[in-house]
Amino acid sequence: MIGAIAGDIIGSVYEFNNIKTKDFILFSDRCFFTDDSILSIALADSILTGTPYVKNLKLFYHWYPDGGYGGSFHTWAQSQNSAPYNSWGNGAGMRISPVGYAYNDLDTVLQKAKEFTEITHNHPEGIKGAQATAAAIFLARTGESKATIKDYIENKFHYNLSKHVDEIRPTYQFNESSQNTVPQALRAFHDSSDFEDAIRTAVSLGGDTDTLACITGGVAQAFYGGVPEAIQHNIYSILDDRLSQITRTFMERYC
Repeated sequence: MIGAIAGDIIGSVYEFNNIKTKDFILFSDRCFFTDDSILSIALADSILTGTPYVKNLKLFYHWYPDGGYGGSFHTWAQSQNSAPYNSWGNGAGMRISPVGYAYNDLDTVLQKAKEFTEITHNHPEGIKGAQATAAAIFLARTGESKATIKDYIENKFHYNLSKHVDEIRPTYQFNESSQNTVPQALRAFHDSSDFEDAIRTAVSLGGDTDTLACITGGVAQAFYGGVPEAIQHNIYSILDDRLSQITRTFMERYC
């Protein structure tokens, strides 16, 4: 899970300042955690404590109201009404990484990804984006090859992962949909050589860089067997005490 948080924080400063290169400073004093990290950690807390995720989504939103949430989520989180709002946004994929680590068979991972996602993102594309991300994490952490992960994602979810990142990068633009974020993020993982390179590759695509790198980072952590200590140190120095403690507890139990 900390891999997803690392992607979010590293990508945070490039979301509205795309760079289209892997050559950039990994951490600066402008890095910050966004809704991607906040809602991922809220899910981790729900898994750890049994607190309903709908309750945690609203609670964490009120604790961190300036996290950069989408307009529909703002409205939902501030409302007494907790009905889902049929979103197909990439928020579904960016907050789901804990599911890929916490459950020990693929069917359960897919079911839990659906359950936790459809609280808000009950559009089929939103659910698909979350399930594909969580499944890729599960397959990566259970020792499957990149080729096997790619084949599974393409066959199960009908995402096209055929284009190399060097083909995607020149024309890729900001996109908030799951269907135009999750495949690109998974391809960034596929074309990487290690955890740090995966994050750099995702950020280099441009677009919604914090979310792209968040999704990529969750899978990369699982596949490469963790996150480098230096990167973890920077992440924990940026998270506050509450978010750090939940992340450490989840990592100790499930990662």
